[in-house]
Amino acid sequence: MESLGSLLPLLGLMVVIWFILIRPQQKKQKERTSLLKAVEVGDDVVTVGGLHGRVVDLTDDHMDLLVTEGIVLRYQRDALMRVVGDEPQEDEDDDELVATDE
Repeated sequence: MESLGSLLPLLGLMVVIWFILIRPQQKKQKERTSLLKAVEVGDDVVTVGGLHGRVVDLTDDHMDLLVTEGIVLRYQRDALMRVVGDEPQEDEDDDELVATDE
């Protein structure tokens, strides 16, 4: 019974490590996997290298991005960082002066 008491702090430490390190990493991996599955042809995306483009072709392992008129680049699907259209747009400052004719 005394040996069980000495293992209790070790078990507590393992639980803390689970909630601080492992669980958030698993959550990020799930979000990344769902992002890669959800991308569709026509989405505006940004790659991990910072390239902005529109998806024009998509397979299981690669995507073709239209960068500018007539330029299509092929990237690994894993290079996707984010879909641009999913982000909320920030409004410009409403404090700007508007010139009116009076």
